[in-house]
Amino acid sequence: MISKNKPYKNQRSGYLLLGSLVALCIAFSPYIFYLYEVFPNGPVWETSFFTYESKYFEDVLTAAWTYLGKITPLFLLLLWFFTCKHWWYHVILIPIAMYSYQLVVVVYDDVYLRTDYIDINQLIYLAPFFIIILSIVYLIRIKIFDRVYGLDLSELDETEISVFSPISDKDLKEIKNFQEDEDLDDIDQSKILIEDYYRKL
Repeated sequence: MISKNKPYKNQRSGYLLLGSLVALCIAFSPYIFYLYEVFPNGPVWETSFFTYESKYFEDVLTAAWTYLGKITPLFLLLLWFFTCKHWWYHVILIPIAMYSYQLVVVVYDDVYLRTDYIDINQLIYLAPFFIIILSIVYLIRIKIFDRVYGLDLSELDETEISVFSPISDKDLKEIKNFQEDEDLDDIDQSKILIEDYYRKL
């Protein structure tokens, strides 16, 4: 006989595996940054596959240090964005855009030997993106307050922002089955209570 908790246990195993991979990536992020130490000193790096010349920095080691100084926080922010479950997670796109812009500018400076400062006018170029993201987050916040406190914000209905997706009948049946199981630990009970709370909103 197949246990009714087997799908739920498989889901928990997958969640645990994904969480372990994310934790390992975060733990090894300092090693990603310190990879610049394996690059040679000097303006040219020759390998059997390609030849790289640092024109802007005039030193491959300095160029690698600069690139990895942008890539490492960008990598961590991307991990945070794709694993965050808070309603405000879209705000993380703002620092992601900033580091992406800086990385592109640094590479462009080094490849095409631009002489202007790499961070000049950065906020001007990113301002429209910031405004769009903050507007979306603010609308989501208003929608959440409408759901939680029952405010009359009918004029925002045309935005069609769905904060909480409705729970299907199948998921609701599984939740009720779990509630009847006496072997659930405190974490399982907490998750059920949270899902039941969102279902009633």
